[in-house]
Amino acid sequence: MIKGVKFVNIPVHDQDRALSFYTERLGCRVVTDAPMGPGQRWIELAFPRAETGIVLFTAPGQDAWIGNFLNISFWTDDVFATAAELEARGVELVQQPKKEPWGSSAIFKDSEGNQFVLSSR
Repeated sequence: MIKGVKFVNIPVHDQDRALSFYTERLGCRVVTDAPMGPGQRWIELAFPRAETGIVLFTAPGQDAWIGNFLNISFWTDDVFATAAELEARGVELVQQPKKEPWGSSAIFKDSEGNQFVLSSR
């Protein structure tokens, strides 16, 4: 039986730059950082107290996916406070936090130009 989502993949151009962004600005910890093929590493990260992880890896032929809006939403209890904290850490907000009928949301960019939704549950 499926228990949940283990990780989601985030395609990146520069794994070192992305690793720095996700650990220093978003607060992730490294679960795995190991060689995986020529010039690539398998970098698996985890958020504190979260079950789903992220992987900073670009599979061959997926370079065009980098720097787009990805179908990944991160959740937080307080979108406004989290967005302010991320912005203070140098994270670019593409859309400032706003209240919606279903909850609150914001959109931010990572070091590679990928865009993600930050929302309340």
